[in-house]
Amino acid sequence: MRSSLQSYRKVSLESEIAVASPHRIIQMMFDGALQRIAQSRYAIENNDLANKGIFIGKAIGIITGLNNSLNMEAGGDVAKNLNDLYDFMLRRISEANLNNDVKALDDVSAIIRTIKEGWDAIPADKHHIDSHANAI
Repeated sequence: MRSSLQSYRKVSLESEIAVASPHRIIQMMFDGALQRIAQSRYAIENNDLANKGIFIGKAIGIITGLNNSLNMEAGGDVAKNLNDLYDFMLRRISEANLNNDVKALDDVSAIIRTIKEGWDAIPADKHHIDSHANAI
């Protein structure tokens, strides 16, 4: 049953990505990062080291993807500042992994939520701008 549910979720996500705008894909990445960090936090609290490693690895992958999507030439200071924030978040997640530090994960979640709120506030008529790559 569990593998059927996971398969369904995977197909559902792949279907949503296939038709999503670049703006929506970035929103999904923020959501995914927040979910993986919450799962990492839960794993740390329950001394579940195997899942902690899995979820932290996934969170790192998503944040790295967000960072790699920045257009440093077109994004100017905003892209530079986001790059610095993503680097900081990756360091904090690594610290959380090494030290089982839920506070470090909370710090990262707070930063992602702040960035996501700004991203979500972009008016729909501006979503066509080449998303994260050129807008930021």
